[in-house]
Amino acid sequence: MEWGMKSMSNDRTQLGKMAVHYSSKSNEWETPQDFYERLNNTFQFNLDPCAVPETTKCEKYFTKQEDGLSKSWEGHRVFMNPPYGREIGQWIKKAYEEGEKPNTVVVCLVPSRTDTKYWHDYCMKADEIYFIKGRLKFGNSNNAAPFPSAVVVFRGPPVAGMPRSQLRITTMENKNGQLRKKTNEKTTKREQKI
Repeated sequence: MEWGMKSMSNDRTQLGKMAVHYSSKSNEWETPQDFYERLNNTFQFNLDPCAVPETTKCEKYFTKQEDGLSKSWEGHRVFMNPPYGREIGQWIKKAYEEGEKPNTVVVCLVPSRTDTKYWHDYCMKADEIYFIKGRLKFGNSNNAAPFPSAVVVFRGPPVAGMPRSQLRITTMENKNGQLRKKTNEKTTKREQKI
């Protein structure tokens, strides 16, 4: 498994402090600490399956060499900010499969690429999707990412065989403080009429 992605353009210029994290030369995007802490306050993560040791957010983690795709995540509260290259579909598939297991929660911070096969095959089977308003600043960058992000949540049943809840889609503020969720008022009103 190769986490690095080949350069899409040989003449692409580096973007100052964003050079490694915001170019096609790397597909690793360090999670903004304040954003992670807001999610962690809600989910209490205990596993990062695709970590870089210098930037991992969880005490238990798997590195590239340990290959988190080959490990079981069952029974954990997983935070996953996968490599954003071509193999992202493999990570989303794994998150979905592990999220089917009892007492397992997998929270994925991913680019909001709703036109991709993996989005339709797996993200749309999630329990919750939060589209983040605005763009996140990854790592120590001064600039926002060149793409929108989403948080996709897969929750295993408390007991094997229990049905899963229906997909809930909302937006989430990209601000400091507690994790805030906003629902679409039109959807809420329509659901109240039914």
